[in-house]
Amino acid sequence: MKNSNPPLSKGFGTAPVYFTAVSTILGAILFLRFGTATGILGFWGAIAIIIVGHLITIPTALAISEIATNTRVEGGGEYFIISRSFGLKIGSTIGMALYFSQAISVAFYIVAFAESFHFLFEWFALRIGFELPRQVISMPALFIFAFFILRKGVGSGMKMLYFVVGVLLVSLLFFFMGSPIEAGENATRIPGNNFGFFNGDSFFMMLAICFPAFTGMTAGVGLSGDLRNPGKSIPIGTMAATLTGLIVYLLVVGKLAVSASQIDLVNNQLIMADIAVFGTVIIPLGLAASTLSSAMGSFLVAPRTLQALAMDKSFPLRRMNIFFAKGKGKNREPFNASIATLAIAAIFVLIGNVDTVAQIISMFFLITYGTLCLISFLNHFGSPPSYRPRFKSRWFLSLGGFVLSVWVMFMISPFYTILSYIIIIVIYLFVEHSNKNQKGVVNIFKGALFQLNRRLQVYMQKHRSDMDNEEWRPAAICISSHSLEREKVLDLMRWISYQHGFGTYFHFIEGYFSKQTHEESENKLRELIDSMKELESTLYIDTMISPSYTSAIAQVIQSPSISGMENNMVVFEYDKSSPEELHRILDNINLVRAGHFDICIFGNCIAPIKYRNGIHVWIKTNDEKNANFMILLGYIILAHPDWKKSYIKIFSISAAEQSDEVKRELEERIATGRLPITLANIEIITLTNNQTVGEIIAEHSKTAGLTIIGFHEDIINHGKTDFFSEFGGIGDVLFVNSYRSKAIN
Repeated sequence: MKNSNPPLSKGFGTAPVYFTAVSTILGAILFLRFGTATGILGFWGAIAIIIVGHLITIPTALAISEIATNTRVEGGGEYFIISRSFGLKIGSTIGMALYFSQAISVAFYIVAFAESFHFLFEWFALRIGFELPRQVISMPALFIFAFFILRKGVGSGMKMLYFVVGVLLVSLLFFFMGSPIEAGENATRIPGNNFGFFNGDSFFMMLAICFPAFTGMTAGVGLSGDLRNPGKSIPIGTMAATLTGLIVYLLVVGKLAVSASQIDLVNNQLIMADIAVFGTVIIPLGLAASTLSSAMGSFLVAPRTLQALAMDKSFPLRRMNIFFAKGKGKNREPFNASIATLAIAAIFVLIGNVDTVAQIISMFFLITYGTLCLISFLNHFGSPPSYRPRFKSRWFLSLGGFVLSVWVMFMISPFYTILSYIIIIVIYLFVEHSNKNQKGVVNIFKGALFQLNRRLQVYMQKHRSDMDNEEWRPAAICISSHSLEREKVLDLMRWISYQHGFGTYFHFIEGYFSKQTHEESENKLRELIDSMKELESTLYIDTMISPSYTSAIAQVIQSPSISGMENNMVVFEYDKSSPEELHRILDNINLVRAGHFDICIFGNCIAPIKYRNGIHVWIKTNDEKNANFMILLGYIILAHPDWKKSYIKIFSISAAEQSDEVKRELEERIATGRLPITLANIEIITLTNNQTVGEIIAEHSKTAGLTIIGFHEDIINHGKTDFFSEFGGIGDVLFVNSYRSKAIN
C-alpha cells in the first residue's frame, strides 16, 4: 500500500517537527491548569501526573521513531503508520477518531487562547456590569487564524510558528525569573509549603484535564508528507520535543510549588502572571503565543490526516473521497480538508469549556497512543524479517505504554472509556460495510500469531510427557482422495475438531511430486479452504502428493500436529455402496497401529444426516477397551452446533443375567463422568440365540443420525470385511478401535 502521489521536490527538515511538537506540548494546559494541579494535588501529585503522562508519551515517541526509521512515513503521520500496520479497515477506524481529536484540539487551543484576554473580560464585567462570553474572542480568532493559514499555506504557518515559539520561550524565562507571591488572607498553605501529595481522589480527574499537555509530541509526525527525510526528522524532532517538554514541566511545577499558596494556585488559573516578572503582560502574551502555536500545529496536522484518509478511499462516497483528497498547489495543500476541520473546530469553540474539551480529546489521544505502542510491540513480538528500523525501542516499553494507556482511560472515566470504544466499534462497522475490499488482518497480526503458535508448539513439545498422563482428547488426521464428492467425512472431521479436539484433513493426490501435481494440489487446497469459510470450521486442511495410498498414510502419520500435541487418531473413510474400498483400508491398518494410533473407519451413505435422531453408541460386554472411547467421541461430536438439538443414546448388548449389573455400571459411569446423557437414553439389549448383533443394531439404529460401533483387532488381523458389511442397512456408521482404554474423568 504505497501512496501513489509523487514525492515533493522540496520539504522541511527536522526543525519544523521539533518546533511543531514542542509548541504544542508547551501549550494551554501549561499556563492554565498546572497551577491548579499543583494546588489540588501538591508538588508530588503534579510530578506524578507528569511522570504518568510521559510513561505513555515516551514509549509512544519511541514507537513512532522506530516505525519511522523502518519505512517511509508518507502523508497522514500517525494515521499512515497505523493503517499500514493494521490494515486500512482498522487504520481508517482509528484514523477517523484521530482526525476528530486533532480537529477538536484546534478548538481546545482557541478556547484557551481566549483566556489570555482575561483582563479584558474582567474590565468589561467591572465597568459595564456584563460578563462577555469567551466566544467573542475565540470565534473571530479561529476564523482569522484559519484564513491566514489557508491563504498563505503551510510554509507561512511555519514562519509564524518560529515567532510564537520565541514569544513562548521569553514568557517562560520571565516566569522562572519571578519571585514568590504573598499568600492570600484565606490561604491554607503558605508559599513553599506545597511539597506533599494531597487529594488523591482527584488525581485521575486532573490527569484527564492535564493530559493534552503531553499529546503535542506527535504533532510533528503529521507533517510527514511535507518532510524531506521523515526517517531522520521524525525520531530526532519527536524525541527532542518530548524530552524538552518533560524538563520544562518538571521545572514549572517546582517553581509553582515554591512561589504561591495552595489556595492561590487553585483559585487563580493565571497564577503564573502573578509570579513572573512583568507577568501581567508577558504571561498572557505567552499564553496567546502557546495556544496559537498549538492550534497551528493541530490545524496543520488534522487536515493532512483527513486528506490521507480520503486518499485511501476510507469514506463511503466517492465524491467525498475526491473532495477531501484534493490538494492545492504544487505541495498539495489540503485546502478542502482544512475547511472541514475549521467547521468541526467552530462547533467545539461554541462549547467553550476548556476542561470538557480536554477530557474528550484525552480519550481519543490515549486510544491512538496505545495503538502506536501496540504496533511497535507486535512488530517486536512477530519479528518479521522486513522490520529493520535504524532506531530501536524495547518491546517492554511498547507493551507498557499500551497497557498503561488502556488502564489510564478506565481510571479517568470508565463511562467515557466505554463510550470511546463504542464509537470506535461503530466507526469500524461503518468502514467495514463501506469498504469490503480493503485489507482486514494484515502481516503484523500474522507475524504475532506465527510467533505465538511457534512458542506454544515448542512449549507443548517440551511438556508432552506431562500431557500424556492427562485426560484424553482426539488429535485426528484423515486422508482421502474424495474430498468434494464425499463431504460427510469433512463434516465428521469438523465435528471432532470443533471444541474439544483437533483435526487435520489431507486431500490425497496419487502420483509423483511435479509441477503439474503441485499446481493441482494448490488449486484443490484453495477450493477446500473456500468451501470451509462459510462453515466457520476449525479443521486444518492440507494436501498430500504421494505415489501410493500406503506411502501417503506413512507420510501423514509421521507429520506433526498443528495442535502442538501428537496426533493420536486416524480416520479412514469409505462409501458404503462400494464396500470393496474396505480392502485398501484394512491392508493399511497395521501400519497405523504400529504408531499407537486409535482407528476410526467412517462408512458414509448417500442419505442425508438426520441430526435429530441422535448419536447411537453400541457397547458390548466384551468391548471394554472401546467403550469409553466411543462414549467420549459421541460427546465430542455432540458439542458441534450441527447436533445442538440432538442427543446421545447408549445401547449395551449383554446376556439376560448380566443386564441389571451392566445397566447399573453404565449409569454410574455416566453420572461420574457428568455426561449429558439421560438415564432414559441407556438401553440394555438382551441377545437371543436367533439374532445377530448386526440385526439388533439395524433394528434400533436404522434412522440414527450417526451410529458408533467398536471392533476388535482380530478383524484387522484377518482382513475381514464381512463385519463392516453387516451394517449396510443403517445410515452413517463410525467404526472405532481404541489402542488403549480411555478414562472418563
